[in-house]
Amino acid sequence: MRIFIIILLSHISLFSCRMNKPSGLPPQITFDVQGHRGCRGLMPENTIPAMIKAIQLGVTTLEMDAVITADKKVILSHEPFMSWEIATSPEGKSITFKEEKNYNIYRMDFATVSSWDVGSRPHQRFPRQEKMKVSKPLLEDVIDSVEAYIKKNHLPPVQYNIETKCQPSTDNIFHPEPAEFIGLLMEVIRKNKLTARVIIQSFDVRTLKVMHEKYKDVRTALLVEGFSKQSLAENLQGLGFVPAIYSPEFNLVNAEMVAACKEKGMKLIPWTVNDKPNIDKLKALGVDGVITDYPDLMLSK
Repeated sequence: MRIFIIILLSHISLFSCRMNKPSGLPPQITFDVQGHRGCRGLMPENTIPAMIKAIQLGVTTLEMDAVITADKKVILSHEPFMSWEIATSPEGKSITFKEEKNYNIYRMDFATVSSWDVGSRPHQRFPRQEKMKVSKPLLEDVIDSVEAYIKKNHLPPVQYNIETKCQPSTDNIFHPEPAEFIGLLMEVIRKNKLTARVIIQSFDVRTLKVMHEKYKDVRTALLVEGFSKQSLAENLQGLGFVPAIYSPEFNLVNAEMVAACKEKGMKLIPWTVNDKPNIDKLKALGVDGVITDYPDLMLSK
C-alpha cells in the first residue's frame, strides 16, 4: 500500500510540473503568425497603429521591443536611443547616424521621448510603410489599446512577444541590468493579467535566465543571430534550460533543426521572413510560426 501511494504521488507531482511549465503556443494556435514590430513593412514600427493594423490583418502574436526610460517607464522601441532612420526631433529636425546614440532613451524621461515623432519620415527600406505623426508608446498604453480593440470588435485574444533590448556591454548606460529590466517589464504584464499570453524573447541570455528563475509561468524565446556559428545544442547549453520557443534568423532553419526542436518540445519560430516563397518553404519544413514585417503576405490567400 505504501509503495502504491509513493508511485501515485510521484505521478501527480510529474503531472503538476508538466501543467505548470508554460507551453510554446496556446492550443487554439496551430501556426503562429507574428507581426514584427507590429507590421513594420506597412506601418511605423513599434507603435499603436502598427499593432492595430496587425490585428486587422489577423496575426496571432504581436511582436515588439521594450526599452526603459529615465523615469523607469517601459516603452516600445527597437533601439534604446532615437534611430536616425525614423526619428524627428520636437523641433522638426532629423538626426544622423553618428548622432543617434546621443539621444539615449535611458537618459530621457517619457514626456521627452513622447515629444519625438517616429512615423512621419519615409523609410528607405520599407516603401509601403504608411506615414503618420506618432510617438513611441508606453507598453501599458499598447496593451490597453489592443485589448480595447479586440473587445470592441469581438476578436480572439492575441499573444504579446516582447523582446528585451539589452546586452552586457551597455548595462546602466542604455538600459538597467537584467533583473531590474525584467522586474519593470513584469510589473506591467502582471498588472494587466497577461502572463498567460506573453512571451519574453531576447538575444541576451541573462534576461531569459532571470525569467526562468523568477517567473516560470511566463514563456521564453531564445533569439539567435543569423551569423551565429553555434549549434542548437550549444545555444541551449549557454542558456542553461530549454525555452518554450527557439527563434533563429530564418536562413539558419533546416530539417535537422525542425526535428531537434520537436524532440526537445520547443516551438520553432524564425525571424524575420519578408517574402512569400521563404514563408512557404519554412512552413513546408514544419516550423511552428514566422515573424514577419509583412503579415499581409503570410495571411494572403
